Amino acid sequence: MARLQEYQVIGRHLPTDAQPTPKLYRMRIFAPNDVVAKSRFWYFLSKLKKVKKTNGEVVSLNKIHEKHPMKVKNFGIWIRYDSRSGTHNMYKEYREMSRCDAVDSMYQDMAARHRSRFRSVHILKVVEIEKLEDVRRPYLKQLLTKDLKFPLPHRAPPKHGKNVFAATRPNTFY
Repeated sequence: MARLQEYQVIGRHLPTDAQPTPKLYRMRIFAPNDVVAKSRFWYFLSKLKKVKKTNGEVVSLNKIHEKHPMKVKNFGIWIRYDSRSGTHNMYKEYREMSRCDAVDSMYQDMAARHRSRFRSVHILKVVEIEKLEDVRRPYLKQLLTKDLKFPLPHRAPPKHGKNVFAATRPNTFY
């Protein structure tokens, strides 16, 4: 189970006499709960447009569920993050079961490799990579080969051939 969930937040400027039907703004936000999702929505909207929480309203907040949660997929994530020395753009690829799992892995990866915090990583775009030719990273390409085989070095003996008492310890390394 992923720590983060994906939300669709739709908001707008409050209606005024000059503008009775303001433009709607929609964002897909990854957050642990709906309170954080709304907070991140207002954070990004105030940076992009002249709409703050005090002069705006959230029209709807929906949780987005994965269409095929039991299928392994490849994801490409475009991010922008603030480091100690400046702001950087990045593209990363992950192989996960859902978009939320991929984003969760990305946050863990960014914290491990770059010591970046949740607040300093901004997700620009998350895309499922459909074609195998579109995968760029070698650590994902090695898992997509046709005749992929894994060794089974440490196997326990089967139950049917097992004795209750034996003179020697079982050898699990073949």
